[in-house]
Amino acid sequence: QVQLVESGGGSVQPGGSLRLSCAASSSIVAINIMGWFRQAPGKQRELVAEVNRVGSTDYADSVKGRFTISRDNAKNTVTVQMNSLKPEDTAVYYCNAVADDNKTYWGQGTQVTVSS
Repeated sequence: QVQLVESGGGSVQPGGSLRLSCAASSSIVAINIMGWFRQAPGKQRELVAEVNRVGSTDYADSVKGRFTISRDNAKNTVTVQMNSLKPEDTAVYYCNAVADDNKTYWGQGTQVTVSS
């Protein structure tokens, strides 16, 4: 069982930056994919970015060039640096992990609000 704890959410003005971090309760060596999803009010949860154990990344088109995901297997963490934030980035952001046995784990979510 892997527990994921997010941190770093908050409120920022358009054009600002935030950095979200996710810490796993145990080694993520057996975790193939780690990523971030988000869910805005009235919308479905969507993939924001993900990274596999060898560092290959994938991003939603809406965040390409603005967000950067990174993973530290030694520290059991995954982070996403979010720059040039827009109001439409407002959502609850969830950390996600998919293990080699295909079990999926979720964090509790952290609110990101982009507003002037």
